[in-house]
Amino acid sequence: MAVSKTRAKLVDVARQLFAKMGIENTTMNDIAIASKKGRRTLYTYFKSKEEIYNAVVESELDILSDMMKKVTEKNISPNEKLIEMIYTRLDAVKEVVYRNGTLRADFFRDIWRVEKVRKRFDAREIQLIKDVLREGMEKGLFEIDDLDMTAEIIHYCVKGVEVPYIRGYIGANLDDHKKDVFVTRLVLGALGKKH
Repeated sequence: MAVSKTRAKLVDVARQLFAKMGIENTTMNDIAIASKKGRRTLYTYFKSKEEIYNAVVESELDILSDMMKKVTEKNISPNEKLIEMIYTRLDAVKEVVYRNGTLRADFFRDIWRVEKVRKRFDAREIQLIKDVLREGMEKGLFEIDDLDMTAEIIHYCVKGVEVPYIRGYIGANLDDHKKDVFVTRLVLGALGKKH
């Protein structure tokens, strides 16, 4: 238990320092001092700053994954779950990027570094989408020929609008109701939602 607590504390302290000072300006020594742990303890858990940065991104993605899982467990229709999952994901990623201050610049500048860490999250997200789509098919709401392919397409479509959404380029001139109508029609229409 102490091992997990120590590691979690190191990750949280690193996240705060990265957000405040930037990744490049934060040293392993800064993290050790701020966490009130010795360098030896820090290096027991993380061999490099890159490794602790990856752990920071993973911890944020774990939180997002849990949020999305909670949506799938709600007692609402699969079409409502799917739309809520999309908004939950986009809004949570936007919030993480903005909450983490200077990490925002690093996120946009080095999105491929983040991509390497996201593979596990992406697989979990595709599975959650698949579960909701399967439920929708079983309830006669969706007509889907290839469940796996459809889940992957939805995942990559949402992922593709992530950066423009965070930057406020998508739907900036629409009120929330119009945006909801548009997104709902687009997504559910593509799934062959029966009327």
